[in-house]
Amino acid sequence: MISNRVKIQLSHSFEEIISVENLLAAWQEFIKGKRNKKDVQEFSLHLMDNIFSLHRGLLHHTYNHGGYQAFKINDPKPRDIHKATVRDRLLHHALYRKLYPFFDKTFVSDSYSCRRNKGTHKAINKFREYAYIVSKNNTQTCWILKCDIRKFFANIDHAILLKILGEYIPDKNIINLLENIVESFAVKPGVGLPLGNLTSQLLVNIYMNKFDQFVKHKMKAKYYIRYADDFVFLSGSKKLLEEQLLVVEDFLREELKLEMHPDKVFIKTLNSGVDFLGWINFFDHRVLRTATKKRMMRRLQENYKKETLNSYLGMLGWGNGEKLQKDIRKKLLFLWKVSLK
Repeated sequence: MISNRVKIQLSHSFEEIISVENLLAAWQEFIKGKRNKKDVQEFSLHLMDNIFSLHRGLLHHTYNHGGYQAFKINDPKPRDIHKATVRDRLLHHALYRKLYPFFDKTFVSDSYSCRRNKGTHKAINKFREYAYIVSKNNTQTCWILKCDIRKFFANIDHAILLKILGEYIPDKNIINLLENIVESFAVKPGVGLPLGNLTSQLLVNIYMNKFDQFVKHKMKAKYYIRYADDFVFLSGSKKLLEEQLLVVEDFLREELKLEMHPDKVFIKTLNSGVDFLGWINFFDHRVLRTATKKRMMRRLQENYKKETLNSYLGMLGWGNGEKLQKDIRKKLLFLWKVSLK
């Protein structure tokens, strides 16, 4: 485990990151699933010219990140997404290829969002594993502190983020390039990252790694799990969790300028059911949120696709979703029969 006091340094150079070879490799990763997009097709018509132009701009430090196309999605709550140009998204991939493997080594094992071989399923399984340990196989009360950060992406402070990056990256040209990208978007001056950038996913993990390291090495919290802006602490002591909550709130406010969501922080027992990552978790089982069930059925009814169905059925396999799987199949059979009339 890497401590906050001794930080390893990124060995990649600016020239490696902006090389034509890295840009071409990034393009091959970027176009997966996007070949039919109009903007991608237009960029690919003059692919080598565009890549060489991007490379020259980066090499001579004349590159400036462009603007964003804004649109809204419901996932499940309304979110503002900001989409960069193909040129800029290609650069995001080129940076990600070199930065992610390095920074991933600095992250704690109990951080699960936007990381290879991690994800929600493994976070939920780790939650169950910790619940077994803390409850001593359900023979003692397991208390859980559940936290959520208010408007997470919108409140990332640029100056703090760039300072953290500077602790790991000695090449000033890479820092300047990252600053160019970070400052291409703001909710208010010097604050906010866009939902939609590949780089944003990595940057928020780097930002929150400062918190993760504090939790693990200063607070000495053994049973802690974080997925993006959702995190939990498990303990046999409610009093300890109440004390930890105050420490956590102070650290987030003072060090990262983040605030907890006032309506999404609670301490409750595992046996009463804990809402975490889309599931209501109990000691020996978990069930899907009612709101999630309704949204799933509505989406299948409005726009049925085999791929969507298989994705939902697969997700339900991770919990006690056998009854819901049967209900979904019955509902789709009914809709199919109605469409034949």
